[in-house]
Amino acid sequence: MMNPTHQLSDSELIHQYMQGQSAAIEALIRRHKDRIYTAIYMLVKDQYLAEDIFQDAFLKIVRTMNSGRYREQGKFLPWALRVAHNLCMDHFRKVRLDLPVTTEDGQEILQLMKFASESAEQSLERKQTHHSVRQLIELLPEDQKEVIVLRIYGDLSFKEIAAITSVSINTALGRMRYGLINLRKLIAEKQMVLR
Repeated sequence: MMNPTHQLSDSELIHQYMQGQSAAIEALIRRHKDRIYTAIYMLVKDQYLAEDIFQDAFLKIVRTMNSGRYREQGKFLPWALRVAHNLCMDHFRKVRLDLPVTTEDGQEILQLMKFASESAEQSLERKQTHHSVRQLIELLPEDQKEVIVLRIYGDLSFKEIAAITSVSINTALGRMRYGLINLRKLIAEKQMVLR
């Protein structure tokens, strides 16, 4: 009797898929959908574009597996995130856009964080603080901004960030460190009070 797919590791699901069990790839997509979609969305800031790129990413992943070019090394998620990241970069190269940190209407994942005991005034202050920080992140160099977005908004590990951005873990950590240092300087320059 076969294990339910939710109990199988990524490697086991990939092996099953390579053996012709199409349900295995569906389980793999369901397992990692939220993290991959979030990483894409945090880069492109457009729900429909993020959905398109997400679909393209999994089509590319499936094609790579079907062609026999995928080499399973227990690192499916970082590889999938890298595929998605590369598709985002391809999109920006095509339309020659910078990578914004905020959506046009100011909505993002941080706004989903609600605190039940929060008063209307506290909620407004928190939203204003988040908005101010997002504006400051926009002022950072691209490499620092990218690491901060992937770490804070995408909730990715530095190992995953390193894989996605094609740098070492130490470089990713350094970019995060310098990004935070620069954010602190900007906060001090603008005399912001964060609550």
